[in-house]
Amino acid sequence: MTSPSTRRLLKESTDIHKNPSPYFTAAPTSDNNLHDWHFTLTGPPSPTPYAHGLYHGRITFPPTYPLRPPSFRFLTPSGRFEVNREICLSISGHHEETWQPAWGVRTALLAIRSEIFGAESRGQVGGMEGSEAVRREFARESRGWVCRECGGSNEEVMKAWWGVCRERGVEVDVEGCEGFAKEEKMEEEEEEGGKKEDDGDGQSGTAPVDESASTPAPQVSTSTVSSEPPAPVSSGSSSTPTVVPSAPSTQSNIRPRPTPTSPAPAVAPPTMATRTAAATPSEPANSPWLDRAIIGIVFALIILITKRVVNVDDL
Repeated sequence: MTSPSTRRLLKESTDIHKNPSPYFTAAPTSDNNLHDWHFTLTGPPSPTPYAHGLYHGRITFPPTYPLRPPSFRFLTPSGRFEVNREICLSISGHHEETWQPAWGVRTALLAIRSEIFGAESRGQVGGMEGSEAVRREFARESRGWVCRECGGSNEEVMKAWWGVCRERGVEVDVEGCEGFAKEEKMEEEEEEGGKKEDDGDGQSGTAPVDESASTPAPQVSTSTVSSEPPAPVSSGSSSTPTVVPSAPSTQSNIRPRPTPTSPAPAVAPPTMATRTAAATPSEPANSPWLDRAIIGIVFALIILITKRVVNVDDL
């Protein structure tokens, strides 16, 4: 007869496969020992440094499970837990007083993913303080980590498990799972592209040489056109006639501009000279009349003064 612990573990294993979760996979290491399980757990989403990480670990169940809690340890480096050391959790063997028999593997793994990965160790047994950069690096490397007992990388295990989830109608919304699929396609396309390039090089190896030779040709032509204007005489190409007329055209446009302005001041002095010449002959003609008028006025004043002086003496 099977023990209650074995029946409980069989029930949980069946439930995990019938109702799969895209966030973890767990199963006994062998049919002969149901008290030793391995699991692969996805890291919590960003902005945590564990995003896109896949972590492998081990669960050890006591013979009296579920009356007593199991113990957990991580085998994949994460920067949060020490490798291959039992961690202290409220759902682990370190705290039997807080364990409830209604809990199971599903509850424990989801709690580890959501709460334990998001908190700091703070002296926790099995925990460690790692920098964010180190944890991100471990998360990146965790996808290719391979378990010796399971014989597959974390990424391969989760890809197969996500396929099971989709077959059972479970939506896979794990952050990073689409990225894994894109990476596979990119790798396949790169491999196919490499093969095509190899085939193309073997069949028409001169084609890339012609293209590379044609690309610098326009660059050289443009540079020669820009360097020809300073030396139009030495270059007898067709581009020089287009450049040579442009220089005299600009000079011809500049020369007529000062010509209308130069006669303007040249014409002004003759007009002023004619005016001054016309005024100079009139001035000597008018000056005698002014002199005579002044002399007459002076004589008149003298006469008036003398008359008054004589009248005064008579009195």
